[in-house]
Amino acid sequence: MDVLHALGSKVSEARAGLGWTLRELAERSGVSVRFLVQLEAGRANISVKRLADLAAAFGVTPSDLLRQEPMVPPHIVALLGLRGAGKTTIGKQLARRLHVRFVELDRRIEKAADMSLGELFSLYGEEHYRRLERESLSRVLAENRSIVLATGGGIVASPDTYALLQKHATTVWLRATPEDHWNRVVRQGDRRPMADHPQAMADLRSLLTAREPLYARADRTVDTSGRTIDEIVDELSGTAPLS
Repeated sequence: MDVLHALGSKVSEARAGLGWTLRELAERSGVSVRFLVQLEAGRANISVKRLADLAAAFGVTPSDLLRQEPMVPPHIVALLGLRGAGKTTIGKQLARRLHVRFVELDRRIEKAADMSLGELFSLYGEEHYRRLERESLSRVLAENRSIVLATGGGIVASPDTYALLQKHATTVWLRATPEDHWNRVVRQGDRRPMADHPQAMADLRSLLTAREPLYARADRTVDTSGRTIDEIVDELSGTAPLS
């Protein structure tokens, strides 16, 4: 296979792997849809600048795109669960154990929005948050590196975003009782749920019940109630070989 055909195939495979349309890749890279069609067909004589723009969109180097061998796919362990599941605490320790980077998707969303989640929801609402959530997840996946990823509690309620995550990551539901969710949040120093919402525990139970079937679609379920962090990380460290 010649260089242009090999490059076209690699771009097409990388785009499909991330679930991007040609238009999405065009918007992210600044390369026109028409040129991308020709490129993926192996008929476009790409310039160095366009190659660099495409590589930046995928989060790789131009040399990665030009290599004849396929790019080695990363492995991602994505932690699911409501607030208080332990995604951050467990995720950080698991990442250290596996010698990979720990990423919190909500922090990426805040960076993209240039505001806190509270401000984002207050000013623009949940629909805007969900759009940024999918875009931020796509960018994380495009970085093409092995990581432990802590997701937002409601990612499972967005079918397209959840499907994208499941396609590219080993998903793990950190299951806990409603009481454990509640107590962990309070131990973090946040007593607002009790102060402002008398029915907060009932709402938490209802939300957990509603989302349990979605969380249960994860590749693995790990019970966290009554267990130490080390015990949980010991179990999770065998989830997949990360490098």
